[in-house]
This record gives sequence, C-alpha cells and structure tokens, in this order.
Amino acid sequence: MNELGCSLLGSGMEEERWLSMGDYEAAIARWCPGCGDHAVLTAMERLLEAEQLPPERTVFVSGIGCSSRFPHYVKTYGFHGLHGRALPVATGIKVRRPDLHVFVVMGDGDCCSIGAGHWIHTVRYNPDMVAIMLDNGVYGLTKNQTSPTTPKGHRSYTQPRGAYLPGLNPVATTLGVTNASFVAQTGDWLPDHLYETFKAAYHHHGFAFIRVLQRCPMYTDDLFAEAVRDPNRVELLLHPDGIKVPDLEQIYKKHVRHDPSDLANAHRLAQEDGMVRLGLFYRSQSVPVYEDVRTVPLRTAEEKIEILNEELDRYAV
Repeated sequence: MNELGCSLLGSGMEEERWLSMGDYEAAIARWCPGCGDHAVLTAMERLLEAEQLPPERTVFVSGIGCSSRFPHYVKTYGFHGLHGRALPVATGIKVRRPDLHVFVVMGDGDCCSIGAGHWIHTVRYNPDMVAIMLDNGVYGLTKNQTSPTTPKGHRSYTQPRGAYLPGLNPVATTLGVTNASFVAQTGDWLPDHLYETFKAAYHHHGFAFIRVLQRCPMYTDDLFAEAVRDPNRVELLLHPDGIKVPDLEQIYKKHVRHDPSDLANAHRLAQEDGMVRLGLFYRSQSVPVYEDVRTVPLRTAEEKIEILNEELDRYAV
C-alpha cells in the first residue's frame, strides 16, 4: 500500500486503486433502527477507507448475536462462526496468515459468557488483531435475556425481577489478564471517538480489545442514557499517547490525565463508581505477540497433500 491507495494484483500486473467507504459496503444492515451497531459499522468503514485496507487481505470474524451479523455487512472476507468461538477462529487465521488484517466483532454474551475462556486466553496470547466487544448488557438477538454484563436490578425475560448479581466489568477483567497489551472503551453515541479508538487499535501491534458501550433500542435503550444526556457523567482519559478527539474535550469538561502505560492507574480507573470513562486505559508494546513467537511455515498445496499422506500412511494396516 502507498499514498495512492492499495494495490490489486491481477494478470501479473499491479494496478493502483483508491477505495471509498462505499466499496466496503456489502448487504444492507438489518439491525433495528437506532441500534448502536450501525454507528460501529460506519466507524469501521471510515477506518477501512482511511487506511485503504485491501478487501482481499482483510477478515472480519464473529460469533453469534446481533453484533455477529457484522461480517455480512462488510465487503471483505468474513467468517460467521459459532457462539463464543470467534476468537479461536480469528487466532487461527492470524497465525496461519499473519499478513492479513483481522478484526473480531463480538457481543457481551458472545465474549463474556460462553466465550469467556477464549477471551482470557486470547488476551494472554496477544495475537496481532483487533477485537471489538459491543456491550448492550443483554442478549438481544434471542429477545431479552440477562447477560454477564447486565446491570444488577435490570429486568429481563430470564430474570423478570431484575438481575441478581452486579454485571461483569469487561475492562477491569481484560486488564487483569497476563499479557494484556491494549484496552480501550468508547461509546456508540460518539462517532469520532469510535473512529479514533478503532484507528489506535488498528495501529497497535498486538491484541487490541475495545469495549463499545452500546444501547439496544428494544431492551436496554436507557442503559447509558444518563451519560448520553449529561456530559458531567462522562470522563475522558486524555494523554498524548491516548485517544485524541479535541472537539469532544469542549463538550465533556471532565478530563483525567492518564498515561496508558500505567497499568496500576488503569486498574483504578476501570473500577465502576458511577462515572463513564472513555479512552485508552492501557497500552504496552513490550508484550510478546503470539504469531511472532509461534510461526507456522507456509507450504504449497502439494506440500500439504504430501504431509497429509505421510500422516495417513502411519495408520495403514
């Protein structure tokens, strides 16, 4: 890729091309009107255009849920996987094809419930890819069941008297895993902050985990209503090495000077105390990246067949 755009290989010739946001649009998104997924999709299309990522070298992987429809709406390669299994699939893709740009899109149930084990170990492995967790605090696709991040007291069809336990804290959990290297939080009602967070994550070498605070218009439309209406409920984490959106700093007056290399302070800021904190909690480039230490040799189709036949011959009778 160069400043003129990405290059397309064909017929032995290299052709320069420039891709617009429209070139990354696939099927019409079928999310509910007002769903935060639409804002996430637009921010991602902005990133794809800005970075001129070749569609043939870009992959979106998802599990199951409203958010996991994402690969259908982006004109790149995609893998719509099983519930909770997006991260191991994406890790396998990245290890085998480290040249690809890999993005993972998950919901709060997809990541923090059935996929929790994969979530923790992927953070520990630190593969070079971006994981976006869309957190609306409910199982929306299956019509309003309590999820791991549902706030205590919130009513659902599975807990009609309200959630019994406090919701899991995805940012604090990720920060507590060995080898965490990038942890950020943003909101679906702030398109520029979404975009800048995705941009910072894309340029990070390692596993970039982003929690997107998101409203479900059907079941949790009031989840972050106070933060949306009242800027005094939001604190921006600011630092020259953090997420920079100068225009928002004029709207949200509460700022926290936080060095994203300070893990101890990141843990403190991640604790829930009634404030919604947006920005980069932690970033470290000193953590080993999985595919840098666990290389897989590239083999031709013929070599793969030969290896497979040799393995099968071991069991011949």
